[in-house]
Amino acid sequence: MTEPLTETAMVARLRAAGCVFAEDEARLIRATAATPDEASAMVERRAGGLPLEHVLGWAEFCGLRIAVDPGVFVPRRRTEFLVRRAAALAPPRPVVVDLCCGTGALGAALAAIVPAGGRKEPVLHAADIEPAAVRCARRNVEPFGGHVHEGDLFAPLPAGLRGGIDVLLANVPYVPAGELALMPVEARVHEPRVALDGGPDGLDVLRRVTAEAPEWLAPGGHLLFETSERQVPDAVAAVERNGLAATVAESAEFAATVIIATKPV
Repeated sequence: MTEPLTETAMVARLRAAGCVFAEDEARLIRATAATPDEASAMVERRAGGLPLEHVLGWAEFCGLRIAVDPGVFVPRRRTEFLVRRAAALAPPRPVVVDLCCGTGALGAALAAIVPAGGRKEPVLHAADIEPAAVRCARRNVEPFGGHVHEGDLFAPLPAGLRGGIDVLLANVPYVPAGELALMPVEARVHEPRVALDGGPDGLDVLRRVTAEAPEWLAPGGHLLFETSERQVPDAVAAVERNGLAATVAESAEFAATVIIATKPV
Protein backbone atom coordinates (compact mmCIF):
# COMPACT_ATOMS: atom_id res chain seq x y z
CA MET A 1 0.00 0.00 0.00
CA THR A 2 1.30 3.45 -0.91
CA GLU A 3 1.83 5.76 2.06
CA PRO A 4 -0.13 9.05 2.03
CA LEU A 5 1.88 12.08 0.96
CA THR A 6 3.28 14.33 3.65
CA GLU A 7 2.53 18.05 3.40
CA THR A 8 6.06 18.70 2.11
CA ALA A 9 5.68 15.95 -0.47
CA MET A 10 2.33 17.39 -1.57
CA VAL A 11 3.86 20.79 -2.18
CA ALA A 12 6.77 19.25 -4.07
CA ARG A 13 4.45 17.13 -6.23
CA LEU A 14 2.25 20.12 -7.09
CA ARG A 15 5.21 22.38 -7.79
CA ALA A 16 6.76 19.75 -10.07
CA ALA A 17 3.47 19.63 -11.98
CA GLY A 18 3.68 23.38 -12.62
CA CYS A 19 1.29 24.65 -9.94
CA VAL A 20 2.50 28.18 -9.21
CA PHE A 21 0.69 28.40 -5.86
CA ALA A 22 1.61 24.91 -4.69
CA GLU A 23 1.66 25.77 -0.99
CA ASP A 24 -1.80 27.36 -1.08
CA GLU A 25 -3.24 24.51 -3.13
CA ALA A 26 -1.80 21.90 -0.79
CA ARG A 27 -3.32 23.73 2.17
CA LEU A 28 -6.75 23.81 0.53
CA ILE A 29 -6.55 20.14 -0.42
CA ARG A 30 -5.59 19.14 3.13
CA ALA A 31 -8.43 21.22 4.56
CA THR A 32 -10.96 19.68 2.16
CA ALA A 33 -9.93 16.02 2.20
CA ALA A 34 -11.55 13.75 4.77
CA THR A 35 -8.48 11.49 5.09
CA PRO A 36 -4.76 11.58 4.29
CA ASP A 37 -5.31 9.01 1.54
CA GLU A 38 -7.99 11.20 -0.03
CA ALA A 39 -5.67 14.20 0.14
CA SER A 40 -2.95 12.25 -1.69
CA ALA A 41 -5.43 11.20 -4.37
CA MET A 42 -6.58 14.79 -4.78
CA VAL A 43 -2.98 15.94 -5.21
CA GLU A 44 -2.50 13.40 -7.96
CA ARG A 45 -5.65 14.56 -9.76
CA ARG A 46 -4.47 18.13 -9.54
CA ALA A 47 -0.97 17.21 -10.73
CA GLY A 48 -2.63 15.45 -13.65
CA GLY A 49 -4.10 18.74 -14.84
CA LEU A 50 -7.56 18.83 -13.30
CA PRO A 51 -8.61 22.36 -12.27
CA LEU A 52 -8.15 22.90 -8.54
CA GLU A 53 -11.86 23.71 -8.13
CA HIS A 54 -12.83 20.38 -9.71
CA VAL A 55 -10.40 18.61 -7.38
CA LEU A 56 -11.76 20.37 -4.30
CA GLY A 57 -15.38 20.24 -5.42
CA TRP A 58 -15.87 23.93 -4.65
CA ALA A 59 -14.73 27.45 -5.47
CA GLU A 60 -14.81 30.60 -3.37
CA PHE A 61 -16.93 33.28 -5.03
CA CYS A 62 -18.13 36.50 -3.40
CA GLY A 63 -17.49 34.98 0.00
CA LEU A 64 -19.55 31.86 -0.73
CA ARG A 65 -18.34 28.29 -1.13
CA ILE A 66 -19.81 27.36 -4.51
CA ALA A 67 -20.10 23.68 -5.40
CA VAL A 68 -18.23 22.89 -8.63
CA ASP A 69 -18.73 19.51 -10.27
CA PRO A 70 -16.39 17.94 -12.85
CA GLY A 71 -17.05 19.19 -16.37
CA VAL A 72 -18.75 22.39 -15.21
CA PHE A 73 -17.45 25.90 -15.92
CA VAL A 74 -15.48 27.25 -12.96
CA PRO A 75 -16.61 30.72 -11.78
CA ARG A 76 -13.84 33.29 -12.20
CA ARG A 77 -12.93 35.80 -9.54
CA ARG A 78 -13.16 38.65 -12.08
CA THR A 79 -16.88 37.97 -12.39
CA GLU A 80 -17.35 39.15 -8.82
CA PHE A 81 -17.18 42.64 -10.31
CA LEU A 82 -20.30 41.91 -12.36
CA VAL A 83 -22.15 40.72 -9.25
CA ARG A 84 -21.13 43.85 -7.36
CA ARG A 85 -22.44 46.06 -10.16
CA ALA A 86 -25.69 44.09 -10.25
CA ALA A 87 -26.13 44.40 -6.49
CA ALA A 88 -25.74 48.18 -6.73
CA LEU A 89 -28.51 48.32 -9.36
CA ALA A 90 -30.98 45.84 -7.91
CA PRO A 91 -34.26 47.24 -6.55
CA PRO A 92 -35.80 45.93 -3.31
CA ARG A 93 -37.01 42.33 -3.70
CA PRO A 94 -35.65 41.99 -7.23
CA VAL A 95 -36.59 39.32 -9.73
CA VAL A 96 -33.22 37.90 -10.79
CA VAL A 97 -32.32 35.53 -13.61
CA ASP A 98 -28.88 33.95 -14.02
CA LEU A 99 -28.61 32.94 -17.69
CA CYS A 100 -25.85 30.59 -18.93
CA CYS A 101 -25.54 29.98 -15.21
CA GLY A 102 -22.93 27.21 -15.02
CA THR A 103 -22.62 26.55 -11.29
CA GLY A 104 -25.23 29.22 -10.54
CA ALA A 105 -22.57 31.22 -8.70
CA LEU A 106 -23.70 34.63 -9.96
CA GLY A 107 -27.33 34.19 -8.98
CA ALA A 108 -26.47 32.65 -5.62
CA ALA A 109 -24.02 35.42 -4.82
CA LEU A 110 -26.47 38.16 -5.76
CA ALA A 111 -29.20 36.49 -3.70
CA ALA A 112 -26.84 36.44 -0.73
CA ILE A 113 -26.09 40.13 -1.12
CA VAL A 114 -29.63 41.30 -1.96
CA PRO A 115 -32.02 39.05 0.00
CA ALA A 116 -35.62 38.68 -1.10
CA GLY A 117 -37.13 40.09 2.08
CA GLY A 118 -40.68 38.97 2.79
CA ARG A 119 -41.61 37.97 -0.75
CA LYS A 120 -43.27 34.57 -0.77
CA GLU A 121 -42.57 33.51 -4.36
CA PRO A 122 -39.01 32.65 -5.44
CA VAL A 123 -37.22 35.63 -6.95
CA LEU A 124 -34.22 33.78 -8.34
CA HIS A 125 -34.17 31.68 -11.49
CA ALA A 126 -31.21 30.25 -13.37
CA ALA A 127 -30.84 28.38 -16.65
CA ASP A 128 -28.18 26.50 -18.58
CA ILE A 129 -28.13 24.24 -21.61
CA GLU A 130 -25.66 21.78 -20.02
CA PRO A 131 -27.29 19.04 -17.89
CA ALA A 132 -24.18 18.76 -15.67
CA ALA A 133 -24.29 22.51 -15.01
CA VAL A 134 -27.99 22.37 -14.15
CA ARG A 135 -27.41 19.59 -11.61
CA CYS A 136 -24.55 21.54 -10.06
CA ALA A 137 -26.40 24.86 -10.06
CA ARG A 138 -29.33 23.36 -8.17
CA ARG A 139 -27.01 22.67 -5.24
CA ASN A 140 -25.98 26.32 -5.16
CA VAL A 141 -29.21 28.10 -6.10
CA GLU A 142 -31.95 26.14 -4.35
CA PRO A 143 -30.73 27.06 -0.82
CA PHE A 144 -31.64 30.65 -1.77
CA GLY A 145 -35.15 29.64 -2.82
CA GLY A 146 -34.28 29.67 -6.51
CA HIS A 147 -35.14 27.40 -9.40
CA VAL A 148 -32.79 26.08 -12.08
CA HIS A 149 -34.04 25.26 -15.57
CA GLU A 150 -32.41 23.23 -18.34
CA GLY A 151 -32.52 24.60 -21.87
CA ASP A 152 -31.21 27.12 -24.37
CA LEU A 153 -31.05 30.69 -23.05
CA PHE A 154 -34.56 32.06 -22.35
CA ALA A 155 -36.44 29.03 -23.71
CA PRO A 156 -36.81 27.09 -20.43
CA LEU A 157 -37.75 30.09 -18.26
CA PRO A 158 -41.31 30.33 -16.91
CA ALA A 159 -43.47 32.49 -19.16
CA GLY A 160 -44.53 34.50 -16.13
CA LEU A 161 -41.09 36.08 -15.95
CA ARG A 162 -41.55 37.74 -19.33
CA GLY A 163 -41.45 41.50 -18.88
CA GLY A 164 -40.72 41.22 -15.17
CA ILE A 165 -36.98 40.56 -14.74
CA ASP A 166 -35.23 43.29 -12.77
CA VAL A 167 -31.68 41.93 -13.04
CA LEU A 168 -30.59 39.61 -15.84
CA LEU A 169 -27.11 38.16 -15.30
CA ALA A 170 -25.74 36.62 -18.49
CA ASN A 171 -22.22 35.25 -18.23
CA VAL A 172 -22.28 34.28 -21.88
CA PRO A 173 -19.28 32.66 -23.61
CA TYR A 174 -17.26 35.35 -25.36
CA VAL A 175 -14.01 33.70 -26.47
CA PRO A 176 -13.68 33.82 -30.28
CA ALA A 177 -13.67 30.26 -31.65
CA GLY A 178 -10.28 30.76 -33.25
CA GLU A 179 -8.71 31.65 -29.90
CA LEU A 180 -9.91 28.66 -27.88
CA ALA A 181 -6.64 26.88 -28.56
CA LEU A 182 -4.82 29.71 -26.77
CA MET A 183 -6.73 29.18 -23.52
CA PRO A 184 -5.14 27.38 -20.55
CA VAL A 185 -5.27 23.60 -20.78
CA GLU A 186 -7.42 23.43 -17.65
CA ALA A 187 -10.21 25.32 -19.43
CA ARG A 188 -9.84 23.72 -22.86
CA VAL A 189 -9.81 20.16 -21.58
CA HIS A 190 -11.97 20.22 -18.47
CA GLU A 191 -14.64 22.85 -19.09
CA PRO A 192 -17.47 22.47 -21.64
CA ARG A 193 -16.79 24.13 -25.00
CA VAL A 194 -20.32 25.56 -25.00
CA ALA A 195 -19.36 27.65 -21.96
CA LEU A 196 -16.33 29.12 -23.73
CA ASP A 197 -16.99 29.35 -27.48
CA GLY A 198 -18.61 32.63 -28.50
CA GLY A 199 -18.43 32.02 -32.25
CA PRO A 200 -16.21 33.71 -34.85
CA ASP A 201 -15.93 37.05 -33.03
CA GLY A 202 -16.97 35.83 -29.58
CA LEU A 203 -20.33 37.61 -29.60
CA ASP A 204 -22.73 35.13 -31.21
CA VAL A 205 -24.44 34.13 -27.94
CA LEU A 206 -24.46 37.70 -26.70
CA ARG A 207 -26.33 38.87 -29.81
CA ARG A 208 -28.99 36.25 -29.18
CA VAL A 209 -29.35 37.37 -25.57
CA THR A 210 -29.58 41.09 -26.40
CA ALA A 211 -32.17 40.35 -29.11
CA GLU A 212 -34.54 38.68 -26.63
CA ALA A 213 -33.70 40.59 -23.45
CA PRO A 214 -36.06 43.55 -24.05
CA GLU A 215 -39.16 41.36 -23.91
CA TRP A 216 -38.01 39.69 -20.69
CA LEU A 217 -36.73 42.70 -18.77
CA ALA A 218 -39.01 44.81 -16.63
CA PRO A 219 -39.11 48.54 -17.44
CA GLY A 220 -35.87 49.92 -16.02
CA GLY A 221 -34.49 46.38 -15.74
CA HIS A 222 -30.81 45.64 -16.35
CA LEU A 223 -28.90 43.03 -18.34
CA LEU A 224 -25.27 42.62 -17.24
CA PHE A 225 -22.57 40.66 -19.05
CA GLU A 226 -18.80 40.46 -19.32
CA THR A 227 -16.76 41.08 -22.43
CA SER A 228 -13.19 41.85 -23.42
CA GLU A 229 -12.00 45.40 -23.94
CA ARG A 230 -11.62 44.95 -27.70
CA GLN A 231 -15.16 43.57 -28.00
CA VAL A 232 -16.76 46.57 -26.29
CA PRO A 233 -17.72 48.55 -29.44
CA ASP A 234 -19.45 45.58 -31.07
CA ALA A 235 -21.07 44.51 -27.81
CA VAL A 236 -22.43 48.01 -27.20
CA ALA A 237 -23.74 48.09 -30.77
CA ALA A 238 -25.61 44.81 -30.16
CA VAL A 239 -27.18 46.28 -27.02
CA GLU A 240 -28.24 49.54 -28.63
CA ARG A 241 -29.53 47.82 -31.77
CA ASN A 242 -32.19 46.22 -29.58
CA GLY A 243 -33.35 49.42 -27.90
CA LEU A 244 -31.37 49.11 -24.68
CA ALA A 245 -29.09 51.79 -23.23
CA ALA A 246 -25.49 50.65 -22.74
CA THR A 247 -23.11 51.59 -19.93
CA VAL A 248 -19.56 50.26 -19.79
CA ALA A 249 -18.02 49.56 -16.38
CA GLU A 250 -14.38 48.60 -15.90
CA SER A 251 -12.40 47.40 -12.90
CA ALA A 252 -8.63 47.42 -12.65
CA GLU A 253 -8.86 45.43 -9.41
CA PHE A 254 -10.71 42.55 -11.07
CA ALA A 255 -9.31 43.07 -14.59
CA ALA A 256 -12.91 42.94 -15.80
CA THR A 257 -15.11 44.78 -18.27
CA VAL A 258 -18.87 44.66 -17.75
CA ILE A 259 -21.58 46.10 -19.96
CA ILE A 260 -24.88 47.09 -18.38
CA ALA A 261 -27.82 47.19 -20.77
CA THR A 262 -30.88 48.97 -19.40
CA LYS A 263 -34.43 48.83 -20.68
CA PRO A 264 -36.13 52.25 -20.87
CA VAL A 265 -38.83 52.91 -18.29
